[in-house]
Amino acid sequence: MEHDKSKHLEFIQNIINRMNTNSFQIKGWMITIVSALLALYASSNNYVYVFVAIVPTLIFWFIDSYYLQQERRFRGLYEDVIKPEKNIPVFSMDISDYKQGRYKYCRSLFSPTTAILYLIVACSLIVGGLVIIKVY
Repeated sequence: MEHDKSKHLEFIQNIINRMNTNSFQIKGWMITIVSALLALYASSNNYVYVFVAIVPTLIFWFIDSYYLQQERRFRGLYEDVIKPEKNIPVFSMDISDYKQGRYKYCRSLFSPTTAILYLIVACSLIVGGLVIIKVY
């Protein structure tokens, strides 16, 4: 029985690691796409590319927040499986009980790990785009 519990915890930890890896890759894709759009602006002097770069920034922010929310929900399950007073069925991956408080999507959306990066990029693009328009 103890072996099953440790295997269950291992499965949950693997899911948490995948969510974390996805989040890291999403940040990389966002930076790559925004950089490509800024390179297009630099080569064409068409300021529209600067504003277009805001769209993928926001989309990736929402997706990244979703993965962070899922990671937090599985961390909650992990914590409950460890507690002896909780009666979590062995190998259960049901995270439907983890909806309130720190597991809410809005909490993930405005978490420092996501909001700081995406807000800095989005605000920089907006301000940079407005400055470019003002110069023209």
